[in-house]
Amino acid sequence: MNELASILKTHNLKVTPQRLAIYSILLNTKEHPSAEAIYQSLSLDHPNISLATVYKTLDTFKINNLVQELNVGEGNFRYDANILDHTHAFCNSCRKVIDIDESISPEITKQLCNDSGFKVTSSKVYLFGTCKDCQ
Repeated sequence: MNELASILKTHNLKVTPQRLAIYSILLNTKEHPSAEAIYQSLSLDHPNISLATVYKTLDTFKINNLVQELNVGEGNFRYDANILDHTHAFCNSCRKVIDIDESISPEITKQLCNDSGFKVTSSKVYLFGTCKDCQ
């Protein structure tokens, strides 16, 4: 946990057991959990943690660029500790979110925006379909 504490301190964030636990979950999963899923997985080991604490902590992490907030159209957000630019694929069948290590190339983005004169400062790309396990 020393490494996690160091990351939080680097971002001038107070190191608390709750923050360490939440960030640890996000760093050690590829599942892209929601706040509710994080809360459920922590509730046994941290019985005093509240769902509100999880939401506030995730918001703090998002503001400090420690996590990405994902909106795949489920009515709630999911979270990813991989803040590097990459694409996410959502399986319409099993509802799994999968990392695709590539992002849209700057050339394609430029081509898409060329006619409109729109200047892209950031982007998030979601692909929707059926994962290999559900096909």
